[in-house]
Amino acid sequence: MIVSVVSMPEGVVARTHVSEARERLAADHFLFVDIELPEEASPDEQPVAHELGLEDEDLAWLGRAGESVRAEFLGDSAAFVVPVVEADRITHVHAFVTDRYVVTVHRGPLGPIRSLIARLPHERPTDAVATLFLLLDEALETFRRSAVQALLEVEDLEDEMFQRRQPRQIYRLARLRRRAATLHHSLLPYLEATDEAITRRMMSRDFPEERQKLARSYQRAAKLALTDIASLQDASRRAFVSYSSLVSGEQNGVINRLAIVSTIFLPLTFLTGFFGMNFTYMTDELESRAVFWILAVGVQAIVLFMALYVLHRTRVWRKLRDDGPDDH
Repeated sequence: MIVSVVSMPEGVVARTHVSEARERLAADHFLFVDIELPEEASPDEQPVAHELGLEDEDLAWLGRAGESVRAEFLGDSAAFVVPVVEADRITHVHAFVTDRYVVTVHRGPLGPIRSLIARLPHERPTDAVATLFLLLDEALETFRRSAVQALLEVEDLEDEMFQRRQPRQIYRLARLRRRAATLHHSLLPYLEATDEAITRRMMSRDFPEERQKLARSYQRAAKLALTDIASLQDASRRAFVSYSSLVSGEQNGVINRLAIVSTIFLPLTFLTGFFGMNFTYMTDELESRAVFWILAVGVQAIVLFMALYVLHRTRVWRKLRDDGPDDH
């Protein structure tokens, strides 16, 4: 367990033992406490609420693995389980907020928390609620960054497909489409929970105007995050359609070439089959070498020449020439 305590509003960061953090939570006026738990829970791991002396707050969920998203205002306190994107995977930050402090708990190192701690000396939030909204905004920003990065990858991949289509591109598209679905599936339930809780809190008469501004700003940021994810989903679908169109175009080209070959060789096949029949006229009358060369070779040469001439004079031949492999 790694415990970081930030004295607010100065933003002075200190690494302490959990017992010291417990004492400061009971005494300090304004504090931010971050607890980093091991990625794998040990059998003898004590509840975080017990370690911090918060047993009376009904915080059995705090730091417990597998918790679903949560957004609750409980009188003078609030409880959140916030999804964040870390290295293309979704993890969760547990947050408990009162008027005097903010406690966050997560498993393993987390970039958004480090970024938030680095911002605190510059942002200097006035109270714990303002600090909470900084945390919520930082979590939303991870989703936006991930969605925008994936969107740029989709656009670059689509450009590559039109230059030269390769089978591996479909696997990359599937991975990016799966990322869009994961982002949407993880963020939407959380935003619905927070929107309901914040809206209900904003309707209260004792909710200060400054906090209402923070809540409205957060709701705008949430809509932007959903918009970016929706743009990623639309771009990935469009890229799949483009890939399918390219494949269909190539298949049409192959079918056209096969049709050309069939046009050339079908008359020849008919002639060879016809003159190979054992009719009496064929075997008794057509015996001279001259007749053989005229009918067996000459007619086939004439038919082949006529087929090539017709193809050359039509648009089919020029289309096949222009739609060669290099044009894809």
